[in-house]
Amino acid sequence: MIVGVPKEIKTREYRVGMVPAGVRALTSAGHTVLVETNAGGGSGIPDSEYQRVGAQIVQSADEVWKRAEMIVKVKEPIAPEYERIQDGQIIYTYFHLAGVDPELTRTLVKKRASAVAYETIQMDDGSLPLLKPMSEVAGKMAIQVGAACLEKAHGGKGILLGGVPGVRRGRVVVLGGGVVGTCAAKVAVGMGAEVTLIDINLERLTYLDDVFLGRVATLASDSESIARSVREADLVIGGVLIPGGKAPKLVSEALIAEMTPGSVVVDVAVDQGGCIETCVPTTHDNPTFVKHGVVHYCVANMPGAVPQTSTFALTNTTRPYARKIADLGLVEAIKSDKALARGLNTYNGHVTYETVAKDLGYSYLPILDAIGGKGAAK
Repeated sequence: MIVGVPKEIKTREYRVGMVPAGVRALTSAGHTVLVETNAGGGSGIPDSEYQRVGAQIVQSADEVWKRAEMIVKVKEPIAPEYERIQDGQIIYTYFHLAGVDPELTRTLVKKRASAVAYETIQMDDGSLPLLKPMSEVAGKMAIQVGAACLEKAHGGKGILLGGVPGVRRGRVVVLGGGVVGTCAAKVAVGMGAEVTLIDINLERLTYLDDVFLGRVATLASDSESIARSVREADLVIGGVLIPGGKAPKLVSEALIAEMTPGSVVVDVAVDQGGCIETCVPTTHDNPTFVKHGVVHYCVANMPGAVPQTSTFALTNTTRPYARKIADLGLVEAIKSDKALARGLNTYNGHVTYETVAKDLGYSYLPILDAIGGKGAAK
């Protein structure tokens, strides 16, 4: 298979879809890998490292997209890339189709592209192995950027999360006890903040209460506990997820208006539409805005700011599936791997992920029917 790795063009996106180890895994198996020149530069990987393991360095993105049977990226294609998508091409990346420009889904369907989404590759136990590493990065970064936004010079109320003796600590509320929420809570506790974590799953709350040895207050999620906690918070972290679907709106605009001016919200779920009603996606160039006196940080590709960590963390998990698709072909790879099958969001002009179809108003065609293979995983 011919595999293409274009340079990411989203604002200040410095990650790259494949590192030299991934290239070596493919070229040693007889596949061809095309890497756009300087695609790895933002992650500290020069073209020479790719060439050393057998990649062909290509001078233009147009050529990579035109020649490749499978494109391996980090972020979803954005408007300038829509016309580059080839008919029937496999695109393996984060998509978050329910939360991004609807024109992307229309383009994928029109061009009969196979969209294999990192964020919906799901194990039988419900875990999301390709989402986990970036959720870990984003969760930890959320406290880091939130603490900076609380500084007066950045529009915040001037609160130090850890406080000092004789002065109260900053109050952090984390919505969601998954990977993002747990990592955010770890960093917030480490900084000395007063942390409350809210989740709908009581078993998860029991586990987190045990892990944090009582240093994090855990609350069952309901409208009253969310309202009371958010109203009193200095920093709110949104970290909820519905695989493939839009995030539920847990914090209303009216509730944001009740927060103390200079408070901060960081919505890590913004690439899925956000769980805070007032949040809209921002970029690393202009990461924040103020609404009702509250500073909002809503960058949709937070891990792109730390590419030398996040690129390698991500590609550790994406590499085996890329190799499987290249070795077997997409249809046979899907038939052999139930987790990978759940990652297929569009195929041959159909939407094959039910939550995406529902959220975007498309007819849903089950993967088994789409690929016409009786042996495919359900």
